[in-house]
Amino acid sequence: MTRLRRISLVAAALLLGVAGRSTAQDTTRTPQDVRLGLTYTPGSKPGLIVLPIAGPAGDSVRAILQRDFDYGDRINVIGADGMGFPEAPTAGRNGNYPVYAKLGAAALLQASLTPSGIHVALHDVAQQKIARVRDLPVAGAVNSREWRLMVHAVADEIENWVTGVRGIAATRIAYVSGGRVHVIDSDGAFATPVSDGGTALSPAWHPSGSHLVYTVLGPRGTQITVRDLATGGSRALPTTPGGLNITPTFSPDGGTIVYAHGAEEGTDLFSAPAAGGPARRITVGRGSDNTSPSFSPDGRRIAFTSGRSGHPEVYISDADGTNADLLTPYNFGDQSYRSSPDWSRDGRLIAFQSQIGGRFQIMTISLRDRTVKQWTSEGLNEDPSWAPDSRHIVFTSSRSGVKQLWVLDVESARVRQLTRTGGARLAAWSPSLRPR
Repeated sequence: MTRLRRISLVAAALLLGVAGRSTAQDTTRTPQDVRLGLTYTPGSKPGLIVLPIAGPAGDSVRAILQRDFDYGDRINVIGADGMGFPEAPTAGRNGNYPVYAKLGAAALLQASLTPSGIHVALHDVAQQKIARVRDLPVAGAVNSREWRLMVHAVADEIENWVTGVRGIAATRIAYVSGGRVHVIDSDGAFATPVSDGGTALSPAWHPSGSHLVYTVLGPRGTQITVRDLATGGSRALPTTPGGLNITPTFSPDGGTIVYAHGAEEGTDLFSAPAAGGPARRITVGRGSDNTSPSFSPDGRRIAFTSGRSGHPEVYISDADGTNADLLTPYNFGDQSYRSSPDWSRDGRLIAFQSQIGGRFQIMTISLRDRTVKQWTSEGLNEDPSWAPDSRHIVFTSSRSGVKQLWVLDVESARVRQLTRTGGARLAAWSPSLRPR
């Protein structure tokens, strides 16, 4: 397990001398509207110990939860060595809370497997009491794709209890590899192809996570394809006849698909009903290329790439294409090539790629004051896509020698590798896929 704080046998033995217990509590009861009194602030992470979980699948559940908390970057996961945890809480008996406070834990997570899921109790170490108890559903064959997704949803719920922010473990990332669209879990497990026939490009998620839309390059040219992930069925979106149809995206309400249609006189954005119907042109590029639309969270505006100034830059317009405004004016040091914008889910930032020294790098720009920040410098880095928490970005990078997907945390600048098979690119992060 990465980034876990290891507790030495000697230190744990010394801490066993710390006394202090409150009255034993029954973890089968649920406190009424009790919230853990922990608050998350940037730069500090509450410490959490995930206690061992009994049962045949207990080790798998615990490993998934610990990894999810670690990858979420809001919780410091405190591990243990081979001796286990001293004086841990059990049913009907509290643990030695001062011991765990000395180890840096703000909370203890106690879990047990049930026929219908996972029974979890979250202990507030400072208050020396159980703060939250709940039974959370988990179904399916152990370690199957859907079973793991439900365990990820448990991790997201617990992260919300501890930090006040729901985690992003129960999400998936669509990307292109070998000409096909694949979908991979947020922790890098279960990379699964979902497209067939033709060369696929630029997947984007429906806001419910139920469908993907992407471009297919086939014998009849390019078409926009909508795929139902539950049934595996797909359909072609009626598009403007002839030319190129690329970079589709759903509106936040799922009712509209905006894509780029190109002909000899340039490429413009078109809008069409997601259920099918006539498309209408929403940009007038006058011979320039206008591509890669990304909606604001409220659906009122669109960020897109345009070459109307003579080189690619990021623009913002109203959703109907009016009131276009240049977002990324020229700065010395780059090569005046900014593209592939993606609007964060909280509406504060737009991520994009900018060419510097002949290589693309990942940048963000604040919608409030137009402040630009560069996040990458090693290798070629491109095609950013925000996670639902507006804190993590998935992007393509060549830093390992071949193009892979990597995940960036824009608060700590931590970067982790997501895919291990070369040629992964054009990623899109899903909304939360937790059971409703």
